Amino acid sequence: MPTPIALLDQPTKYLFFTGKGGVGKTSVSTAVSIGLADAGKKVLLVSTDAASNLDEMLGIELSNQPVAVPGVPGLQVLNIDPDAAAVDYRARVVEQMGPQASDQDIATVREQLSGACTTEIATFDEFSSLLSHGGAAYDHVVFDTAPTGHTLRLLSLPKAWSGFLEGNDRGASCLGPHSGLKMQEQLFNAALAALNDATQTTVVLVARPDKGALDEAARTSDELRALGLTNQRLVVNAVFHRTHADDPIATAIEALGRKALDEMPAALRCLVADHIPLRAVDSVGLPALRGLLASKPTAATGAATPAAPAMDHHKLSELVAELAQGERGLIMVMGKGGVGKTTIAAAIALGLVHQGKSVHLTTTDPAAHLAVTLNGEVPGLSVGRIDPQAETQKYVDKIVAARSATLTEDEKALLIEDLRSPCTEEVAVFHAFSHVVSQARSAFVVMDTAPTGHSLLLMDATGAYHRQMVREFEGKAAGRIVTPLMRLQDADYTKIILVTLPEVTPVSQAVALQDDLRRAQIEPFAWVVNKSLLATGTADPLLQARLDSEKKQMQRVAAHTRHAVLVVPWTAQPPIGPSALEKLLG
Repeated sequence: MPTPIALLDQPTKYLFFTGKGGVGKTSVSTAVSIGLADAGKKVLLVSTDAASNLDEMLGIELSNQPVAVPGVPGLQVLNIDPDAAAVDYRARVVEQMGPQASDQDIATVREQLSGACTTEIATFDEFSSLLSHGGAAYDHVVFDTAPTGHTLRLLSLPKAWSGFLEGNDRGASCLGPHSGLKMQEQLFNAALAALNDATQTTVVLVARPDKGALDEAARTSDELRALGLTNQRLVVNAVFHRTHADDPIATAIEALGRKALDEMPAALRCLVADHIPLRAVDSVGLPALRGLLASKPTAATGAATPAAPAMDHHKLSELVAELAQGERGLIMVMGKGGVGKTTIAAAIALGLVHQGKSVHLTTTDPAAHLAVTLNGEVPGLSVGRIDPQAETQKYVDKIVAARSATLTEDEKALLIEDLRSPCTEEVAVFHAFSHVVSQARSAFVVMDTAPTGHSLLLMDATGAYHRQMVREFEGKAAGRIVTPLMRLQDADYTKIILVTLPEVTPVSQAVALQDDLRRAQIEPFAWVVNKSLLATGTADPLLQARLDSEKKQMQRVAAHTRHAVLVVPWTAQPPIGPSALEKLLG
C-alpha cells in the first residue's frame, strides 16, 4: 500500500524538521512520527523548541523524559526542557569540580552558569545524547525544531563546540572550567558525525506555498549545506485548492500559492518534495494529525454561499494613533514565528512616521527580513538589525582592545581563545539589545523580535543581567541603576504588542508568552490578530469550514487582553513595500 507522502517510504534514523515559524513544522513532524509508529516502528519525537505546543496537539503532559502517546503504540514524546536541562548541567559541572573545590570557587562557577548560554549548551547536551547513544532504543528519532534562526544556531553547535574545545585545555569559559566541556568532547564529536552522515540523518525543510517561507527554506538549505548537512528534502504544507471559481478570496489564495511554487528558488528545486493540502481543521488531536497525511482527505462540500459582509473590527491605525500620543518609547512586537511580526512591526513604524514621529525600526531575529518587507527607503524611518555575527566581532574587538595593554602575548592569546566560545555571542547580542532599548529614551523604537523561543532566551539574559546588577550595587547606589529589564517593565517606556494568527497554536503560544512576560512583571499592551479570513467575507466551503475555528480563537484573544483586539484582514497583495504596508493600517 503506498504511503501518503514519499518521505515515509525509506526514512533515515534521524529526521530534523525545520523552517520558518508558522509553516507547520510541529504538525508535519508529529504526523510523520504517528505514520511511522502506525507502520510498526519504534519512534521518539523530540521537541527542541522552547515554545513547543506538542502537549496541546497530542493532549498529553510532556516531560524531559520519554512519554508514551495514548492511541499510538510505539510512539514516545520527549520535550527538551531548557530550564530543567540547565539545572542538571549546573549540578554536573559543580560535581566535576570535586571535593577539593572551595565554596568561593563553587560560587564563582555557579555565577558563571547563570546566563542564557548555559541554557543553550545544556539543551545541546541533551540533543547530543540523543544523536549518539540516547536514540539506540528507537528505529527513528524525529526532531521538531525551533524556527529557522534558532535551529541553525543549534545545528551549528556541534561544530562550534568541537572547534572551541580542540586543543583548548586551559582557562575558563562562561560555562566554568573547560574540564566540564572536555568531558563531553567525545559526545559532541559523535553528534557531529551523526548529523553529517546522510545514511543516518535527513533534514526536512518545511514551507508553505508562500514566497517568504520558500525563500527562507532556500536560505536555510544553503546554510545547512555549509554545515555539512546535505541530505535534505522539502515538504510544502497547506497547499490550497479552491472549491469554487467564483469566490475572489479563494481564487486569490490559490493563485498566490501557485505563483510562489512556480517561482520556487533554485536551491529547493533539486530537492525531493512532498505537498500536503490545506485541511479544513487545525492539526490538534490524533484524528486531525492522522488526517493531515491521509491520501484522500474528506473534501469540503456544499454549494457556494454568498459571502457574508466582512466583520467589524478595530484597525491597526487605531493602535498607531494611540501609540503616537507619546513622544518616544519602545514598541516590541512579539509572537510565534510565522504570524507576521515583521510585517506588523513595519506597518506600525510607517504609521508612526506618518504621524510625524522619528522612528527607528530594528529586529532581533537571526533570520531578519525587515529590508525585504520594507523594500525601499522611507523619510523619517531608520532601519537596522542586531546581527549576531557583526555584534560578536564588535564585542570581541572591544574586549581585546581594552585589555591588551596590560596583557602579555600569552595572556592575550588565552583571552582571544576564550572569546572564541559560542557563548560570546549571547553576551554580544545582549549588549546590542540593551543599546537599542536605551535609544527609546529620545525617539520611537519599533523592535521586531525573534520567534517566541529565541526571544525568551534573550529575556533570560536580560533578567540574569538585572539580578547581577542588583547584587553588585546592593547597599551602594542601587536606587540609581536602570537595567534593560526595568525599562521593559515600565509601561510608560515599553509597549509590548503580541501578534497572532486566528488559529489554535499561535493563540496558545501567545497566551503562554503573555504568562511568561507577566512572571517577569512585563504587561503586554495589546494583541493584533493578523491574516483574518473572517474579516474578508469569503464563501469558499473549505475556508468557511476554517472560519468556525477562527471565531473561537477571536473569542480566546478577547478574553486574554484588556485592550481592544486589533484585526488585520488577509490580503491578496503580499504586504511588501510602503504602499502595501500602509493598506494594512486600515
